[in-house]
Amino acid sequence: MHSLKSLHTFGFSTHSKKLISIDNDFAALKDVETPLWVLGEGSNCVFLEDFDGTVIKLESKGKTVKEFDDYYQLTVSAGENWHQLVCFCMQNNIFGLENLALIPGSVGAAPIQNIGAYGVELNQFVKQVMFTEIATAKQHSLTNEECQFGYRDSIFKRHLAGKVIITQVVLQIPKRWQACNHYGELANLKQPNAEQIFNKVIAIRQEKLPDPNEIGNAGSFFKNPLVSNKHFASLQCDWPDLPCYSVDHNSVKVPAAWLIDHLGFKGKQLGGIQCHPNQPLVLTNNGHGNGAELLELAREIQTKVENTFSIHLENEVRLIGNKGLVSL
Repeated sequence: MHSLKSLHTFGFSTHSKKLISIDNDFAALKDVETPLWVLGEGSNCVFLEDFDGTVIKLESKGKTVKEFDDYYQLTVSAGENWHQLVCFCMQNNIFGLENLALIPGSVGAAPIQNIGAYGVELNQFVKQVMFTEIATAKQHSLTNEECQFGYRDSIFKRHLAGKVIITQVVLQIPKRWQACNHYGELANLKQPNAEQIFNKVIAIRQEKLPDPNEIGNAGSFFKNPLVSNKHFASLQCDWPDLPCYSVDHNSVKVPAAWLIDHLGFKGKQLGGIQCHPNQPLVLTNNGHGNGAELLELAREIQTKVENTFSIHLENEVRLIGNKGLVSL
């Protein structure tokens, strides 16, 4: 058995039957035992218990930049660190990713989750995603449209889940830059440049989110729910200070943190698991927590939010049991 404690940021003392590290040589795939899980930096998944199969740790590195008249094209290996890529772009005057600064995890994991923050989502920049089919070791690629991106969603979380390993992500970043500072505290910035947004995003995240190097967590545990305009109007009758962000003509996004905080969960502890006292969207492990306690507290939050607001919270963090994904 191989320890997974240091390989996922929640830090539960769990193990896998087999652990394989892969850079650019996929010959090791012949030794895979199912079930299997492909792991980047472990910042958006939680091993709730011992995993009865193979964990594949992806460690490929490398990036290239091509400049065209209207855009930059970056081809980045899946094992690269996401935030370090954003920093690289800032240092080379390639602007557009600054709202996604300090999101933990690897480049390969980014399209799976379609990471996003402060009004920007990764799918705005993805041109192509390359991957290896685990069963055959054959190389394939998908266009942006073929990735079927959605809110914290993609084909890699559904039809291709557990079947492929993302090897490279090709980003197309326009040279014509436009500030995206309408979301949250960024709205306080007046005509900011990219560096100011970059620094502000980092400051906000460092202030509000606990460092997984200091206390186990996987960032935002729940997705911000989408509700219809009609439903939101009815909620405002009882909770006039409930905030929202417009999505389209028919729906709005409601901050899950507000719902959880309003119900008094901020700071609540169950065994070794706590709803963070500063950011209720984050559940943490004090070093002695376990998967059963995490599920119990998360389900309690989910049930109370649904009973109070008629809103179903979905987990953003991927929950892994002994055979694979576990539903909340």
